[in-house]
Amino acid sequence: MAEELTIRIIEQGLTATAETIETATFGMGCFWGPESRFGSLPGVIRTRVGFSGGTSLNPSYRKMGDHTETVEVDFDPAILSYEEILLHFWNNHYPNRDQYKGRQYISLIRFRSPEQERMVEKVKREMEQEIGEEIETDIAAFTNFTLAEERHQKYYLKRYPKAMEQLAPLYPDVGLLADSTFAARLNGFVKGFGNRQNLKSEITKWNIAPEYQEILINKLMAMKW
Repeated sequence: MAEELTIRIIEQGLTATAETIETATFGMGCFWGPESRFGSLPGVIRTRVGFSGGTSLNPSYRKMGDHTETVEVDFDPAILSYEEILLHFWNNHYPNRDQYKGRQYISLIRFRSPEQERMVEKVKREMEQEIGEEIETDIAAFTNFTLAEERHQKYYLKRYPKAMEQLAPLYPDVGLLADSTFAARLNGFVKGFGNRQNLKSEITKWNIAPEYQEILINKLMAMKW
């Protein structure tokens, strides 16, 4: 219980120190990979995977209806801009529909403000000029997001049982991983995004108490995969 309380305090501290938190909502194929990619980026506070873009009620992994596999990315725009996130989005999947069957894996953006909409259109025009073809990403205003089942959250991290055992004292409830900044980074790390030393350096810049930085760094440097 003490360890769970500690990680909750740490995560709440990371959220509280961001003056503004924005959310980006993307579909770019199977949602496991995008969550690991975005989760590795400094400035990203939280990642979650789920279903968005459709109209059917209560989508699930087995009954997705007309929804799309989607990743939600909460980020601090003082560190990572929405424009930068869009560049990561369009540079890391093929956005045209001849690659997809149905809606499960389509390229999708759901913007959450007029400013996000403006930036989507700006970056889209620039990308089209760069690649020399029209981008067919499904772009619309955000309407809904349904969280996917727990087993899909931080999927790649959970494929390392030894790592999960070592994280258990800090995350006694595995559900805590879904909203965890530290878990998002580890999920990216095991997929090959970033390295241990860079993550250690980033943690020293997180606006949390030094003793909390030390807890995370010690855990990171001691972990065996």
